[in-house]
Amino acid sequence: MLILPSEITPREVFESRRKFIKLAAAGAILGPELALAQGGGLAKLPAKRNPAFAVMEKQTAYKDATTYNNFYEFGTDKSDPAENAHTLRTRPWTVQIEGEVKKPMTLDIDSLLKLAPLEERIYRHRCVEGWSMVVPWIGYSFSELIKKVEPTGNAKFVEFVTLADHQQMPGVRSRVLDWPYVEGLRIDEANHPLALLTVGMYGEVLPNQNGAPVRMVLPWKYGFKSAKSIVKIRFVREMPRTSWNKSAPNEYGFYSNVNPDVDHPRWSQASERRIGEDGFFTRKRKTLMFNGYPEVASLYTGMDLKKFY
Repeated sequence: MLILPSEITPREVFESRRKFIKLAAAGAILGPELALAQGGGLAKLPAKRNPAFAVMEKQTAYKDATTYNNFYEFGTDKSDPAENAHTLRTRPWTVQIEGEVKKPMTLDIDSLLKLAPLEERIYRHRCVEGWSMVVPWIGYSFSELIKKVEPTGNAKFVEFVTLADHQQMPGVRSRVLDWPYVEGLRIDEANHPLALLTVGMYGEVLPNQNGAPVRMVLPWKYGFKSAKSIVKIRFVREMPRTSWNKSAPNEYGFYSNVNPDVDHPRWSQASERRIGEDGFFTRKRKTLMFNGYPEVASLYTGMDLKKFY
């Protein structure tokens, strides 16, 4: 398979990641630019940092990461989720796992928290509108859940269904999308170590506006692929019809991997701005192929990434 120059991680990014892992393994003290950003006073959620999954970049301030969000169940403006999500009730909460699995189950949030050891990972994120963040998440690889439910050979995809409650979520009363919000992955994508079943951020439980109490985080894909406030996980034979792909298939493909060579019909994806750092007159940053996570490239060997966008 021909590797395009845009798919190669820049040398400085690769070397900085190696340096970070070595420092963390040696117990080195991180500088202030890498120190854990302060949380928002929610319940603490201790987790050991996994240095193999930590980008060596300045973390986005908690305030920025929790007040500039896409969560249409609470409104379409970036500030709406932080203003409106206080109505979400995160306990009791259960997640149904069903479909092509040998061990279907329903787990409450406490059972999900105990399913595997929690770890902190610092991921770089990219939104389709052109902004990015660096966030310390808490969770564990989704593959841990996959092992528990034992998918059958017929399971080719994983579908995520999120809560759609008119009383708790004012945005669901609108017709902006076909509710409930549905996202999906190919099962090998869901099994990739980077795919994080997420229950916290910044050392605390998830704020409501960021997808409490449980969500997915997929750092090599655009943000809308990471389903929030999940209530059902289905292992299925056919590719799920995902919400944004149904709504605007020419703009939002099923895969939605970060690819600077595939523009959105209304804007370029070749560059981005970092929330809280890059002002309007600041020169934009170059978008990295797969958002700078080349370890996922093998998942798409032989695929035309402009066709399967």
